[in-house]
Amino acid sequence: MAEQAPKMPEPVRLRVDYRAEVVRRLERRGVTLRDIAEIVRTIQEKYVPGITLEQCEASVEAVIAKREVQHALLTGIALDEAAEQGLLEEPLLSILRTDEPLYGVDEVLALAITNVYGSIGLTNFGYLDKVKLGVIERLNNQKSQGRVQTFLDDLVAGVAAAAAARIAHNEP
Repeated sequence: MAEQAPKMPEPVRLRVDYRAEVVRRLERRGVTLRDIAEIVRTIQEKYVPGITLEQCEASVEAVIAKREVQHALLTGIALDEAAEQGLLEEPLLSILRTDEPLYGVDEVLALAITNVYGSIGLTNFGYLDKVKLGVIERLNNQKSQGRVQTFLDDLVAGVAAAAAARIAHNEP
């Protein structure tokens, strides 16, 4: 009988938390958690009288603590930066640089964030995608300055929408 090699134990898979990296990359692109919290307060203050910016920022932080949210943000930011640097092939490069109106992958990635908090997250996102509050509007308008924010404006809207939905879920 041939000797069998001892079975190696399965490697331990570590759960990496990329919160600090996500915050760093958001800030590098000109977005702070407070910017997102201001959007959350704007859309929630009608429904939660007296809501504070600190409560909204805590909700944004809770959303960003989710790994699937971190993954979506890291992916979208990387694609925007690659397009900005001309590192993608055509026609994708031009599609991202111009934020082609019928390109919907950016919204789909943002919906992965909003879906964490159910249908209210989805409706919040639809509203923010249309009205472009706060930092979302600024990101959307930077196209004329050579910045590519095709994913980032929608991802920020997704985080704000999810954070607002999270607050709504905790209200009576």
